[in-house]
Amino acid sequence: MNYILTPDDIDFSAYEKETDAQQKVKPAGDYVQELIDRIKSPVRPNHRYMPWGKTYGLFQFRPGEVTVWGGANGNGKSMVTGFVSLGLLAQGERCCIASFEMKPIRTLERMARQFSGNNPHDPAFAGSDEAKRALLELYGQFKDWTDNRLWLYDQQGTVTASQVCAVARYCAKELGVTQMFIDSLMKCVHGEDDYNGQKAFVDELTAIARDYSIHIHLVHHIKKPPSEDQKPGKYDFKGTGAITDQVDNVIAVWRNKPKERKREAGQQVDENEPDCLLICDKQRNGEWEGTIGLWFDKESQQYLPNPNQRPMEMSVPGGANY
Repeated sequence: MNYILTPDDIDFSAYEKETDAQQKVKPAGDYVQELIDRIKSPVRPNHRYMPWGKTYGLFQFRPGEVTVWGGANGNGKSMVTGFVSLGLLAQGERCCIASFEMKPIRTLERMARQFSGNNPHDPAFAGSDEAKRALLELYGQFKDWTDNRLWLYDQQGTVTASQVCAVARYCAKELGVTQMFIDSLMKCVHGEDDYNGQKAFVDELTAIARDYSIHIHLVHHIKKPPSEDQKPGKYDFKGTGAITDQVDNVIAVWRNKPKERKREAGQQVDENEPDCLLICDKQRNGEWEGTIGLWFDKESQQYLPNPNQRPMEMSVPGGANY
């Protein structure tokens, strides 16, 4: 089963002030010795990847970093990050999703659909007992597959930045979570013009990621573009520029609505043109920045690396079938 974390069941207050007591001062020699040990016995980087093989040499999720995901309303930020979390689970990671805009059951409904590669509302499943049994079996696999590896924080509406930081510390320390998803920044810091609050919150998240060697994914909104055709960049994020300055990675999600409009109008479209772009505008510890094209499969709600590709298998523990 997957686990739901609620403030009624867990006292997160003990983790709200866990800052100064956690700081450690070590002699430089300790770190120099670590450098020597690395040269003697190179350690394979503990990097994780997006769920698309074509991105492996371009972008990695590293422990101790924060990635901010941005996009306009309705551009699929939450759906993309939900699918990314499935890819990370397939690599053996432990994830927690704290969404303050969507109930856990809705989040899991999307993820289970992406995992199974099927639309549970398809009339075929209602009209065939055999097909329905096959779908239920896939959902049972999803339940077992997420057991003790996926948690969801159940709280919508009012939340404070200190509460969210406490949840992140609890998940890292008590549950061994390695990938923390927070959706979204504006639900944690109230007021688009509270620049000091935004800066302090993101600064605390970077400290938590570093201190607990986890990766934190922070979903954020961008300013309303003059046209839906305009592709966003790191300077289009709402709030203070300190948000994108402080984090390690910046990825904007752009939905190809011009292509959708053409299709709806009955006009010919180029199916080789991506339905979605992930625009990496910053990767502090990587050499690549650029654009990743993806194609959206409506039935499975998966984002695919190539046009006309079948939905991907996500059910292989330790590595999805990409």
